[in-house]
Amino acid sequence: MPIPKYTPPARRAYDIVIVGGAVVGSSTAYWLSQKLGDRASVLVVERDSTYEFSSTALSTSAIRQQYSNPINVRISQFGIQFINSFAERMAPFYPNEPAPDLGFREHGYLYCISPEGVAAARERVELQRSLGAHTVFLEPGALKDRFPWLNVEDLGGGAWGAREEGWFDSMGLLNGLRRAARASGIEYIDNAVVGMDMRGSRVTAVRLSTGEVVDCGIVVNAAGPRAQQVAGMAGLSIPVAPFKRYSFVFASETPIPGRMPNVIDLSGTFVRPEGELFLTGNTPLDDGPADYDDFSACHEEFEDRIWPALWHRIPAFDALRVRQSWTGHYEYNMLDHNGIVGFPPEVSNFMFANGFSGHGLQQSPAVGRGVAELIVDGSFQTLDLTPFRYERIPANEPFMEEAVI
Repeated sequence: MPIPKYTPPARRAYDIVIVGGAVVGSSTAYWLSQKLGDRASVLVVERDSTYEFSSTALSTSAIRQQYSNPINVRISQFGIQFINSFAERMAPFYPNEPAPDLGFREHGYLYCISPEGVAAARERVELQRSLGAHTVFLEPGALKDRFPWLNVEDLGGGAWGAREEGWFDSMGLLNGLRRAARASGIEYIDNAVVGMDMRGSRVTAVRLSTGEVVDCGIVVNAAGPRAQQVAGMAGLSIPVAPFKRYSFVFASETPIPGRMPNVIDLSGTFVRPEGELFLTGNTPLDDGPADYDDFSACHEEFEDRIWPALWHRIPAFDALRVRQSWTGHYEYNMLDHNGIVGFPPEVSNFMFANGFSGHGLQQSPAVGRGVAELIVDGSFQTLDLTPFRYERIPANEPFMEEAVI
């Protein structure tokens, strides 16, 4: 198939330019289109419309309510509602074909808890339940009864979310949001923002890699792992960098009976079913910032760390064969593992939507809606995302999220 000819922006000026057209940028574009209607003057600049290396495409595509902060629980609850109603929301934009079904697999999450971590885990479970989540704490005996294939000898229990947790089609979500936004008048172009023109405390224009200069009223930074690169163009700095995550799909000679949840081991290794296969990954031992274009694999991670952890926790995983693997990037907020949302006082028309530390996909429906509310209404109208404000970054005041995988 021939490469499509580059199409430049249709206008020289837009009210809003969104830098990054993956799931957070496209969610923002979708919600802006719903709020502004025909008044929308929005350009989305995406450096790679194939999304081959985007965090969205390389995500493990899961959603949970087991967080340590109430706002993150609320965000995921809206995400679940959005996923479950996605086909209905998208139906107007698919007039001649079925709207996409995101294939939500409501298998739940199971966090393995050490004996030393039981008290804190019980507190988190009570917090989540007080907000309407369905998490329960299971003692080791009950855990073994529920999941007989699980080794519980070194566990103090498990936190199990049996409902409204699971995994879904990440690219289905992105493609639906993008299609709805474009059908509603939002313009997308294949290009990269390489600079910004400033006047005082405002961005006046973005500069594209092809040489065009596009005037703008507001810039939204939805650049994922490249968030700091874009922030630097406006003279700003945030502690967000790409952190590599390795994912492996494997076959097991011994099947796991029943409805297996996404199991989070004490080691940080996770594993869940993927059809007749299984998907696993962990936090690398040498975790730290990576180059933007470094997607190199580390197959030793599976052999040396992941497989031993899997075999210990699930003894049936004694004979495994890797069938597929890939490397993706978290847009990791090194301050507190939480998102950054809002306008910084230093640059009054530059909007952050960054730093979600592996939660961006599941948080994108609520974050995109919140960003649109700030831009159009001047304040949050639904969920109050104020805890994610930028001001905590230069003040070095972490808003910690403990439940990061």
